[in-house]
Amino acid sequence: MAVLIEGISVIVCVDSLIQKFTGGWEEFKRIVPNQTLCADNEIARVGFMTPLDAESFVKNLQNEGLEFIRGGEAIDIAVADQLRGLTSRCTWLEFVQVDLNGEGQRVSACRLVGSQLIQVITPAGWKFEGSLSSTRNFVPSEDIAKVMKYLRHENGLDVYLNLITGQIMYVGRTGNFITP
Repeated sequence: MAVLIEGISVIVCVDSLIQKFTGGWEEFKRIVPNQTLCADNEIARVGFMTPLDAESFVKNLQNEGLEFIRGGEAIDIAVADQLRGLTSRCTWLEFVQVDLNGEGQRVSACRLVGSQLIQVITPAGWKFEGSLSSTRNFVPSEDIAKVMKYLRHENGLDVYLNLITGQIMYVGRTGNFITP
């Protein structure tokens, strides 16, 4: 199977969660800071809208016994960007593009290397319509300053003006971070 990759996704090997993570699967679910968790029996994914929030979550996972990067390679935790794929070398995951229903609903996903199953597991309540996959509103980190103007923070959201489209964009945040 595979798990949905949207925004910036933190992917964890389920075996590592069971073997190394303090408190195991139940504690992992408890510390997930949003409603984006999805998992098959092999990997679990949590999505974020900003690199800072993803990094904070990875640090929490490391504090509970998981290892992120060693020698440039992902060990128990990997990070994937929905546009570019895995952000570091990872021998246990592969990044794929999948058509959900044969009707052009393309999404990014990750699965264990060698898995032939293409069913994509999504968070509870997720729908393609209005998702980051359907709207293509995900802006890579290095382009944010060129495309987005920060306006304010309200109710857990950073509010931006898209300088290209003129639309107001909302970015969900999981931490108490100061945004420029």
